[in-house]
Formats: sequence, structure tokens, C-alpha cells
Amino acid sequence: METVHEPKDLETTGAGRGVWLVKVPKYLSETWKKGEGRPEVGKLRITKPKIAGGKPEVVFTLDDTLFQLQKRPGETPVPKDHKFVLTGIANQNLSILTETNHEKVSVEGKVIQRAECRPMADKNYMNLKRKQIEETNKPQREVIQLDKIHNAYKPVNNHRFNIEHDLKKKEEGKRARSDKDVVMEMLFSAFEKHQYYNIKDLVTITKQPVTYLKEILKEFCTYNTKQPHKNMWELKAEFRHYKDDSNT
Repeated sequence: METVHEPKDLETTGAGRGVWLVKVPKYLSETWKKGEGRPEVGKLRITKPKIAGGKPEVVFTLDDTLFQLQKRPGETPVPKDHKFVLTGIANQNLSILTETNHEKVSVEGKVIQRAECRPMADKNYMNLKRKQIEETNKPQREVIQLDKIHNAYKPVNNHRFNIEHDLKKKEEGKRARSDKDVVMEMLFSAFEKHQYYNIKDLVTITKQPVTYLKEILKEFCTYNTKQPHKNMWELKAEFRHYKDDSNT
């Protein structure tokens, strides 16, 4: 027979002791951990039922020292009073076992009552729930104003204009240079239709790399730096062959 671990002696001295199995809120168990080593974490007040067969009323009150300990600046105080909602265990047989340093295993007792610890709807509870809702609805990312330079700061995503710029460079890299005479023919044909063009339109018409196209334009065209045709290209005077509209 194979065993999953070494056989150990089971301490059963407390097997007959009745214990309660209580489900508590996470914030309450975390508060108890802050007072680790304290002999008590709170008190129970049990009121007998007023009618026969009824369930007793059980209220748990957090220890004053622990209650004050978790009331720190910036933290929302947890509720001090909680009500136990009692439920039966039906036909279940539940026991509590503990293991110390992986050596001693003990039966601490038998579960005779199950309960759920619920907070009283007081001011502290309402503030705690409000904070939980705010934290849940808080966006994962938000814009903040930096008061100093952060050299290690990097954008999370690539910006749209960076992507467009990279695509543009990639597209320009694919354009093969045509023969100069062919490009000149396309340019003269375009300037017969319009007198002024910007570089973007000329790139679209000729489908040439910007750097190569500008080299040709500087030889045959003039770049306007003043209004009304600022940043536009036009043929130099010696290359113009426009029709005289006054004679038509």
C-alpha cells in the first residue's frame, strides 16, 4: 500500500468540543491579522430568542484596540459591530483539524453551528461600501500632471501619428526612382493643368521618393515662401508655356 505522507499520531483530546464555523468579511479577517498575538479580537453578545423555537440573536463587537488600530489617516474605518446569521449544519459531520510545524495533528472540535458574519449598516459600513464602489469604478488608466521630468517615462502604446509616419516611410521606400526624363514629362504635364502644386500632390502624381523629386524640382521649379502661394511649387519663368487667356 502506498501512502501520500508518513503516518502521524492524531491528538483527539478536543474532539468532543463544540465549535462554530463562521464566514467573515475579508476586511475583518485582515483587521484581526493586524492584532496578531492579542488574546482576543472582540466580544460576542448572545440574546436568547423571545419566542420558543426561535434563533438567538448574536452580535460581534470588534475589540476597541483593534478598532482604533485600523483607524489610520487615509483608511476607511471598518464597521465595529457585526451580526451573526445562523444556519444549520443539516446532516453534515464537520470537524476542525490543525497541524503544527507539519508534526502534530490535532482535532480541535466538532462543528455544531454555522454562521455568516454580516456588518451592521452604520456610518462606517456605508463609507466602506462607497469606497469599494469608487475603487471598482476607477479607471485603470488616468491622466496625471507631472511636477517634474521623468526620464524613465515611456508611452504605453505607439501614437497614431508615429504609426502613420512609419507607414509613410515604408511606402516611400517601396517607390522606385524613374528616369529623370520620365519624371520631368509628368511634371510638365501636371503644370500645364495647374500653375501651383504642393509637394504632397506632386509625390502622388509622380509616385517618386520625396528626396529624389525635390532634386528635380529645384532644377526646374521655384518654391514660394510668401503668400498667397506659400509652400507651393511652380515652374521657373523660362519653362512656362501657359496659354494667354486674353487672346482666347
